[in-house]
Amino acid sequence: MGRHPTKAANNPFCKARIDAAKYNDSLFSKEKAAEFLGISVSTLSDYELGVTKTVPPDMVLKMADLYNAPELENYYCTNVCPLGGDMTKVDIVEDGTIDESEKADLQRVLSNLEELEQIACSLKLWVKKNL
Repeated sequence: MGRHPTKAANNPFCKARIDAAKYNDSLFSKEKAAEFLGISVSTLSDYELGVTKTVPPDMVLKMADLYNAPELENYYCTNVCPLGGDMTKVDIVEDGTIDESEKADLQRVLSNLEELEQIACSLKLWVKKNL
């Protein structure tokens, strides 16, 4: 059996496993990865082939941890999760102009960024004080 998948090569879950295998050789094997994840090989294959359209969130967390691939969480939240799919994408400014229909969405994005900035600053201060 080869080490490079063909059918699942563009699947983010498969890519993450193969990238992780560069550092943990046992992850080249779907069998071993499935064992680490506590699932069957056929279930992992279904995830990697896209047969299972919505991978359970707890499994995404396990894969992200095992593969050291936090980008899987981001991929899941923005592309798979039904809640994340409804989130405003930042393609509002992609064309270089902001029309009236985009202003409310852009304001919501900016408000979320400001809140995130405050949280990040608080976290930095906490770390400086406690470490």
